Amino acid sequence: MNWTLEVVVVPVSDVDRAKEFYADRLGFVVDHDTKISDDVRIVQLTPPGSGCSIVIGRGAVPNMAPGSLKGLQLVVPDIEAAHTELVKNGVTVSDVQVVGENPRPTPHPLDNVGFVFFDDPDGNSWAVQQISARG
Repeated sequence: MNWTLEVVVVPVSDVDRAKEFYADRLGFVVDHDTKISDDVRIVQLTPPGSGCSIVIGRGAVPNMAPGSLKGLQLVVPDIEAAHTELVKNGVTVSDVQVVGENPRPTPHPLDNVGFVFFDDPDGNSWAVQQISARG
């Protein structure tokens, strides 16, 4: 039996600001933006190439403190290109960092160990890791 992770709820304080950040700065695809009532709105966004989406909203999502989600992780085939794109799009992002050592040779020296880190406008924290085989 396959168990696939399909959606992660990201707690935010301002849905429009978060939608702009994830769609316009990170390039996530807006799958839908559904306003059910004045108090209920659900926005689903998917990172390009991902099988898992994020949901932001109000009213119909779990009540979590904005910015309380830590350690979300994206994987890219080229961390240096990802860093350049994030900076170009106005995201405050760390420099490329090497975290740990590879236990075996890899196609690229940054595979598995190359990371950048950033926060969304509410302080939810993200890591981006290089695994070139995913490209």
